[in-house]
Amino acid sequence: MNIKKAIMLISLICSCANGIAVAEDAPVLKAGHPSLKEWILPPVPTPKDNALNAARVDLGRDLFFDPHLSGEGNMSCATCHNPALGWSDGLPTAKGVKSTVLGRASPTIIDSAFDTILMWDGRKKDLEDQATGPLEAELEMHVDTVQLVKWLNSVAGYRKLFEAAYPGEGVNTVTLAKAIAAFERTIVMNDSPFDKWLAGDAKALTPQQVRGFGIFLDAKKGNCAACHSAPNFTDNGFHNLGLASWGNPKPDVGRYAQKPVAKLKGAFKTPQLRGITLTAPYFHDGSAKTLEDVVNHYVGGGVDKSNLDPNIHPLALTEPEKQDLLAFLNALTGTTPAITIPVLPQ
Repeated sequence: MNIKKAIMLISLICSCANGIAVAEDAPVLKAGHPSLKEWILPPVPTPKDNALNAARVDLGRDLFFDPHLSGEGNMSCATCHNPALGWSDGLPTAKGVKSTVLGRASPTIIDSAFDTILMWDGRKKDLEDQATGPLEAELEMHVDTVQLVKWLNSVAGYRKLFEAAYPGEGVNTVTLAKAIAAFERTIVMNDSPFDKWLAGDAKALTPQQVRGFGIFLDAKKGNCAACHSAPNFTDNGFHNLGLASWGNPKPDVGRYAQKPVAKLKGAFKTPQLRGITLTAPYFHDGSAKTLEDVVNHYVGGGVDKSNLDPNIHPLALTEPEKQDLLAFLNALTGTTPAITIPVLPQ
């Protein structure tokens, strides 16, 4: 036996001695172990034409909190993505223009910088592409972007900020989107107890939370990592979870509207999980009030199984195992950068 195999065998023996069952090729559930490195968030990726700098982030923050970006002047991006509510809105589904109740929940923007596709149905390719979508949507913020750009150009403070952030590029929907995207890329959560444990702090997670992570990874137990994969707890894919709402007479078809493939009927994007305790209720339709409701849904293998994703099936979890899994999910919440609500440009 070579040294590498001997070390792996010792690690497996130690893990089993601590009550953590692992497969031969499974990561070793030990703080800072190299086999866990895939779960460590990398540096924030940025496009070449929108590198992060203070001027761009400051402009994006002002725009993010400015209600002038809505048709009625009473909504901002922060209305649905409130930093006090986990960068979501705390509602089952969002409210748009004239408080119209919309069909889908407001997703958090925490760690959205790492997403490779955006929106519940994946209709936006990146943060720049996504930024102006809600502004223009008839039932959401519903602003005339031509008039909005004219107004921004009429405000001396904004003209100065745009020139500092994007010299020579002007005030337009492109620089508007780039600035909002730049700000959103700073809303990163990478200091949760789980992240600290990954970095080597053995005391960051309790034994129960470590067991819960094992259940999360285990295909024969929680099977959560099949979709909530490393490093950002999402596969950036789309899945029909068997929610009760899929059985409605005219259900939301989700990804199918963008890509008409039969298996994508009722499929929605896998959300990332850092900060999950801050963003109740859950699922795209807001139908799960608590994380325990979420876990119970998966344990049951879904409700409407007419187009169920192959990864969804009843789970053989005992009550203690469910509690271990919930404890782990609670270890995924850290902090995002402190935000000062800006005094808007004049």
